[in-house]
Amino acid sequence: MSVSDPTADADVRGEVALSESVSLTSPRKFAAQRPPLRLLFTLASTLLAGVLGWMMWDSYVGAPWTRDATVRAYVVTMAPEVTGRIVTINVADNQFVRRGDLLLVIDPTDYRNSLNSADAALEQTQTAALDAQRQAERRRKLTDLAEPIEDLQSHEAKAAVTQAQYRQALANRDQARANLDRTEIRSPVNGWVTNLLTQVGDYASVGRNVISIVDADSFWVDAYFEETKLASIHEQDPAAIKLMGYSQLVSGEVGGVAHGITVANAQPDQTGLANVNPIFTWVRLAQRIPVRIRITAVPDGVRLVAGQTATVQVEPRPEGSAHR
Repeated sequence: MSVSDPTADADVRGEVALSESVSLTSPRKFAAQRPPLRLLFTLASTLLAGVLGWMMWDSYVGAPWTRDATVRAYVVTMAPEVTGRIVTINVADNQFVRRGDLLLVIDPTDYRNSLNSADAALEQTQTAALDAQRQAERRRKLTDLAEPIEDLQSHEAKAAVTQAQYRQALANRDQARANLDRTEIRSPVNGWVTNLLTQVGDYASVGRNVISIVDADSFWVDAYFEETKLASIHEQDPAAIKLMGYSQLVSGEVGGVAHGITVANAQPDQTGLANVNPIFTWVRLAQRIPVRIRITAVPDGVRLVAGQTATVQVEPRPEGSAHR
C-alpha cells in the first residue's frame, strides 16, 4: 500500500487548474478579437450589395433599354417589265452584287425583232413625211391660178398626217428599244441576293418577282420601348446595340420615334361602329412604341442580317444638348 505525497498532489492539481484556465480563457480572447473583422466584412458586403443594387435598378428601370428589338433592312424585289423565258442567270443565292451588275436575262429574240420592225416602219414614215412636206412647200410657191386653194389645203393636211405618223413610228421604235433593254435585269442597289428560287428556263411574267436583293446600305434597328421610357429618349441620342450571338456592341443613334401604333378599340365592326373591349383590368400594361435606331458603326466580324434579335440601350444626353 502506497502513501501519496500531498505536495505532489497539490502540484498536479495546480497544473490541471492552469491548463483548464488557459483552455477557457484563450477562446474568449480570440472571440473578443473576431467581432470587429466580422463587422467590417458585413459592412463591406452590405455596401457592395447596395451599390450593385443601385446600378441594376438604374440599368433595368432608370435607363431606357429594351430586349425587344429587331434588325431591319429594305428588300428590293425585282419584277420583270417584259415577259419571256429566262435564258441566263448570272448570280447565286446569297451572292453580293453591286449597283448595275447583270442579274438575269430574258430571251431577247422577240424584242430584237420588234425593234428591227420598228426601225423599218420609222424609216418608211420618215420618207413619206419628208415627201409630203416637200410637195406642200412646192404647192405654196404656186399662184392661186396654178394651184387651187383646195389642192393646197389637201397637200398641207397630208404633210401634217405623215408628220404625225412619223412621230408615232418614232415612239414605237423607242418603246421597242426600251423593251429590249428590259430583257436584261440589273441590280439597282448594292446588296445580297436572297432566297433565289428562279432557274434558267422559268417563264418570267410582268410584275411577278423573280429575284430579291437585301439593300446593304439600308440596315437599321427597330427598338420597341415601353411608353414609360419615351420621356428619356430624344433624337440623335447615342445607342448601344447588342446582337444575339455577338459579344461586340454595334453603335447607333436614335433616328426617330413612331407617332402612332394600332389601337385595338379603334377598329370598326361591319356597321362602322367602334369595337370596344368591355373588359378593363386594374393592371395596365405599358404599350410598346417603335423607335428607329440608325446604325453608325459595325465592329469587324459582326454580320448584320435582317430579322436578327437585338438588345438596345439608349444613353440620354443632358437636357441642354438634347434635340427635341
